[in-house]
Amino acid sequence: MKFGLILLIIIIIILIWGIGSYNKFIRMKNSIEEAFATMDVYLKKRWDLVPNLVNTVKAYAQHESSTFEKITKLRTRNYDAMSPNEKIEANQALGASLGSIVATAEAYPELKANENFMTLMKQLNGFEEDIANSRKYYNGCVKQMNTAVESFPSNIIANAFHFGKYTMYEVDDAAERENVVVDFGVEE
Repeated sequence: MKFGLILLIIIIIILIWGIGSYNKFIRMKNSIEEAFATMDVYLKKRWDLVPNLVNTVKAYAQHESSTFEKITKLRTRNYDAMSPNEKIEANQALGASLGSIVATAEAYPELKANENFMTLMKQLNGFEEDIANSRKYYNGCVKQMNTAVESFPSNIIANAFHFGKYTMYEVDDAAERENVVVDFGVEE
């Protein structure tokens, strides 16, 4: 009788732990989805801003067609139809390409003085700051989930209910990690 009671208590403790762990994974999954949705808003805004920026620069830099073709090719994909991982990959490539636009603009003083270009660059800088902040939050949520998925004993629940690791939104290109100095020669 005593053994049966002890066994029942152990089963209840394991069951409570399992339910708590499962609910923790659900909360982390929902946090990741919410963080990605927030970041996705800024990524989409940047995605939509880029054609205007490209067209403005293109008007001044006719012979820089390879830079623009690369970005145009990237933008031919339907953003809304992409999976979260595809959006992350596409935006990493887009971010790397934006450096080429800025470098091209540096060669054209009249472009740097163009009010439309300056407005677009100001918007882009704002979006980049918002993306960086939301990426930090997203990556923090992903880190928590990935740690729980890999750690014992929570990995038992993760494997049982097919909770997997998520992909971090990281900066891939070494050139993208370097500070870019943009000087449009305008005093604020």
